[in-house]
Amino acid sequence: MNIVATVPVTAAPLSKFEALDREACLKRWRKQFGHEPPRYVSVEFMRRVLAFEAQAKIYGGHSRAVRHVLRSILKEVETGKPKDAAKPVPSPVTLRPGTYLVREWNGRPYRVEVTDNGFLMDGKAYGSLSAIAQKITGTVWSGPRFFGLART
Repeated sequence: MNIVATVPVTAAPLSKFEALDREACLKRWRKQFGHEPPRYVSVEFMRRVLAFEAQAKIYGGHSRAVRHVLRSILKEVETGKPKDAAKPVPSPVTLRPGTYLVREWNGRPYRVEVTDNGFLMDGKAYGSLSAIAQKITGTVWSGPRFFGLART
């Protein structure tokens, strides 16, 4: 299980969306986006989109690299023409200080904080994710791959 979350994450703004019924979601959707939601969209989907938009407004949205990759993918889907099918899309992952990486290994969850100088796990500083992956597993691993940040 791989989870990447940018901190600080506040549960309070997100919890208010969990209680919204369909009509409340539709009203907020119209206010947020200025149009009706797509047909047959579930209430749960609308809650998640509205919660994401609230987080993006508070903490900022996707990075420029992520937006670029998403636009490229959207263009390929819309035109039906892959930009370069043989060339994989590079991972746009940029870890900012304050980000937490969570990985479960052998039933134990491990939480790693990204710092200005590297990483922090269980109160100990590490220079790389690979060093942390090796500490957790006892064998050599690619740290970004272990934490689900690199393509396989």
